[in-house]
Amino acid sequence: GAYRKNNVTTTELRFNPMKRNRGGEQDLDHIIAAAIRGMDKATLEYPVKPGLLFCLDRAFPFELNEIIAEKAITWRDRGVVGIDIAGPESATFRVADYRRLFRRARQHGLGITVHTGESGPVDEISRVVELLEPDRIGHGVKAAYDPRTMAMIRERGIVLEICPTSNLNTGVVSGWDEFRWIFDQFHRNGVRYTISTDGPEMLKTYIRDELATLGRLGILSLAEQEQIAATSLAASFVPNVSDVASPVLEPARRKVVEREEG
Repeated sequence: GAYRKNNVTTTELRFNPMKRNRGGEQDLDHIIAAAIRGMDKATLEYPVKPGLLFCLDRAFPFELNEIIAEKAITWRDRGVVGIDIAGPESATFRVADYRRLFRRARQHGLGITVHTGESGPVDEISRVVELLEPDRIGHGVKAAYDPRTMAMIRERGIVLEICPTSNLNTGVVSGWDEFRWIFDQFHRNGVRYTISTDGPEMLKTYIRDELATLGRLGILSLAEQEQIAATSLAASFVPNVSDVASPVLEPARRKVVEREEG
């Protein structure tokens, strides 16, 4: 769907395999193997370079999340390119508990991204940056309200995965005017980011829609959209990504990274 509707040829698909095992009815390795088979089949039919990210869940106990991370390490040579931790705020979730686990994943060559700075407090972003050392941050829009946090993100070269339609639907961002201010803060503070969808099927949006709206409203210029396309490819966990073709001017050669959760 991403290729047919948007000519997306580099894509990361993330999901939590443990949420698909029906309470233990299905073996995790079977679920993972099925996802990889589907990914392999797609690459035979379409010129797409994909990668899988396994999502840990804030509501899960550490022991279950550790299993998911270890599965990502085990399957890293078959298309699993990184791990994430997502889900709503939980009283039992502590960023510090995951420091050693995320370091182990990184040592095995996996990319690290973490959902933070969306609905939770802005100070959690700095804890995530300091303790988990992510390559990217999912959302992270609240960083725009804290110069210290933006400085940390800039100095470590972390890339934010900004999902405008998703943030508007959840009420995290009040409207396009606030987004205009958020992007301005990122530009002024040297924070790199991508534009993503957070789930096109659920939100009924695609990369082209996100960029077209931001351009039509004068929030992002054409040159800025070109830079975002280049940033998304450079920040991708999918290996051997080098083409930085424009997602705006040349739709037939559009190559952007799209976050999909399914």
